[in-house]
Amino acid sequence: MATANGKLLTVPEVLAELGGEVARSTFYEWRAKNQAPKCIKLPNGEIRVRRSEFDRWLESRTEEAA
Repeated sequence: MATANGKLLTVPEVLAELGGEVARSTFYEWRAKNQAPKCIKLPNGEIRVRRSEFDRWLESRTEEAA
């Protein structure tokens, strides 16, 4: 699915992008704590994440080597 702002990722696609090492329940915990990327809740209750938002969120978690 795509919008004018880019591709919309499903939760399984987001988890796959994270290497498949994050559980769906962990993603929803992050959402509850406002630590997940900004999400779009569709009328049917499904969650989507804009590709651009996911990339921004991931970049914001990059740490410099000590």
